[in-house]
Amino acid sequence: MSTPKFIDHIVIIVKDVKRTAKFYSKFLGKPGRIDKESVMYQVGDMKLFFVLPYKEYRKHDKDKYSLNHLAFGVRSVKELKDFENKLNKGGIKNSGIKISKYSGKEYIWLDDPDGYRIEFYLRS
Repeated sequence: MSTPKFIDHIVIIVKDVKRTAKFYSKFLGKPGRIDKESVMYQVGDMKLFFVLPYKEYRKHDKDKYSLNHLAFGVRSVKELKDFENKLNKGGIKNSGIKISKYSGKEYIWLDDPDGYRIEFYLRS
């Protein structure tokens, strides 16, 4: 039986496309596409879309339901430190490099303007 080999895209609902683009561009670079209703970034082979809601935006509680966090993978501590520097230079509040009590791997976490938890996670 065949299984999926990759994630093609992820769509996340946000309150303000311009604010979201300004935030994510600081560490993901220039968006692949942006308009008044959405912004898209290419992350490796995957596309990451941030879009306005169909109706009313409702802030979520990431510890009770919905998306808990989105983790971007890095392959080295140097790469993780580079992202930490980008975040700090961009004025983005973050945890700094931490060690996971579950995996023993290094990571950095932060929250985006809509309250979504974002992580940079070392996968070696």
